[in-house]
Amino acid sequence: MNRFPAHMSIALEEARAAAARGEVPVGAVIVDPSGQVVSRAGNRTRELADPSAHAEMLAIRAACAAAGSERLPGHALYVTLEPCPMCATVISFARIARLYYGASDPKSGGVAQGPRIFSHPQCHHSPEIYDGIGASESAALLRNFFAQRRD
Repeated sequence: MNRFPAHMSIALEEARAAAARGEVPVGAVIVDPSGQVVSRAGNRTRELADPSAHAEMLAIRAACAAAGSERLPGHALYVTLEPCPMCATVISFARIARLYYGASDPKSGGVAQGPRIFSHPQCHHSPEIYDGIGASESAALLRNFFAQRRD
């Protein structure tokens, strides 16, 4: 069974909820090795007054708490936008096995753009990376969100 669209649709739900809260619409979902969703989150940087409250960070924190461990071997992370350098570093430290992301982020990305965190020799762990999953809808959410802010 191809679970990619189902898991990314949950991340997109989280992104839409973040936009409704006035947050940049990014959503994330962490799935355990059996394919069960263990955490999900959307951006909450403004709500929590916390610059680290990115969707990925919140989902990783919740998944680690549920697992009782700072590492998530075998887990997959689905996120609607290419992770920034901060989130990519935490993905590495958490030992997430697979990263699936939607839209690329030429301005602030840290995976395929900018510093390319996983390609550095100092990187402790590099996940398998799959990009472009739900990219069109992810990019449209971001474009619409920022277009509304400019109007």
